Amino acid sequence: MNIKPIKTKADHRAALKDVEALMGAKANTADGERLDVLVTLIEAYERKHFPLELPDPVEAIKFQMEQKGLTPKDLEPMIGRLNRVYEIFNHKRPLTLRMIWKLHHGLDIPAESLIRQPDELSAALCIGFFPEFSPWG
Repeated sequence: MNIKPIKTKADHRAALKDVEALMGAKANTADGERLDVLVTLIEAYERKHFPLELPDPVEAIKFQMEQKGLTPKDLEPMIGRLNRVYEIFNHKRPLTLRMIWKLHHGLDIPAESLIRQPDELSAALCIGFFPEFSPWG
């Protein structure tokens, strides 16, 4: 098995071409093992060079709601009254740790997505909640 690390775009393209040729390989064969190793190398290269951005927390919630056929009313046990749900949706109020925990367990949303600062939330709002993290002292 002649496999080398993927360091450049050309290496990446060549590895993808090799994987395409090996897609029909059976497990526990020389080609199957080569396919497994190449896929692992490609995943490592892509994770480093093409990182995926986590979604906005509100978008992550809305996506899971759509997938599960839920309405804003269904989120009341996790977030609070309906007006609080809409405050979260409109970025008027940040998620609390308790909400994050309940949404993570209730909707299977990765915690990393929920604790990420929403894109629409201004720095001033965050500084209002966490003045000790202000870049302006």
